[in-house]
Amino acid sequence: MSTTVKERTENLEETFLSPYATFSKKSKGRKSKDEVCPFRTVYQVDRGRIVHSKSFRRLSHKTQVFIAPKGDHYRTRLTHSMEVTQIAKNLARALKLNEDLTEAIALAHDLGHTPFGHIGEKALNDVSECGFKHYEQSLRVVDKLEKFSKGLNLTYEVRDGILNHTRGQQPCTLEGQLVRICDRLAYINHDIDDALRANILKFSDFPKSVLDNLNLENGFKIDPFFESLIKNSNNGTLRMSSEMDFVFKELHSFMYEFVYTGSKAKYEDEKILDFIRFLYEYLLKVENKWPEDIKIIAAEEGAHRAVCDYVSGMTDRFAVNTFKDAFIPKAWSIA
Repeated sequence: MSTTVKERTENLEETFLSPYATFSKKSKGRKSKDEVCPFRTVYQVDRGRIVHSKSFRRLSHKTQVFIAPKGDHYRTRLTHSMEVTQIAKNLARALKLNEDLTEAIALAHDLGHTPFGHIGEKALNDVSECGFKHYEQSLRVVDKLEKFSKGLNLTYEVRDGILNHTRGQQPCTLEGQLVRICDRLAYINHDIDDALRANILKFSDFPKSVLDNLNLENGFKIDPFFESLIKNSNNGTLRMSSEMDFVFKELHSFMYEFVYTGSKAKYEDEKILDFIRFLYEYLLKVENKWPEDIKIIAAEEGAHRAVCDYVSGMTDRFAVNTFKDAFIPKAWSIA
């Protein structure tokens, strides 16, 4: 009896992957029964559904850290997701973990992020009766909001990795845990690059422990973190050496103090807080301006849940244009 392409891939996984990896054929499955693809494993199917989703495309116009930067080379939420994916896949290969599962989680982990980055997340959490956490919203996007409220019907392992990529309990798979680590590695890496480009930081600002261990002037090499993770991870546990873990924590604290909370890149944050509040409160009052899918959510779960979903799904520019339409007077003439 001949095997399918999918079955051959599953057999290769069992031959070449670590015994601690997550094997496609042992997935806990999907929330609802789905057609089985003969060519792709379940995690490859998930990856395709994520890449072809509307929420994934919208990430290209959502802020990472720098709001409306004047330049083409600053990161967006999409480029961040791609960099997380690149780093995580390389490490998954080195550690003999499931690259397809790793890639699917990495690509989808920020699908629920608001416009205007984490300050947009804070603003929406402050104003909405539902509260708001982007990792919970990312799961809601793939479970409920995509495909006209049908969701993407992803596997348990991908959904778990999305939900637990930043806070709360650890993901149930090593692949999910790896994405959680790589998310932080990626954003620290590219935010240093962007901060140096924007003249918010200079090399002499960094702590000595960081300068001694990382070649910042050569594009912030994160290879030492890679090497440490590969050398020190074993028996189903991901870890860096105590020295490199200390360096990373120093770097993380430094970035929060001098870039994420205390830099000129954040001078517009107060405006964003007011902007999101005005927009949210306005949309609550104008049901006739809601898209049809948002009206359906309102009927099922209430207006606050619907408006929270609507605002969080907006790109930066769509949110600005919606605000302009609502609050900025337009010129008119009598013909």
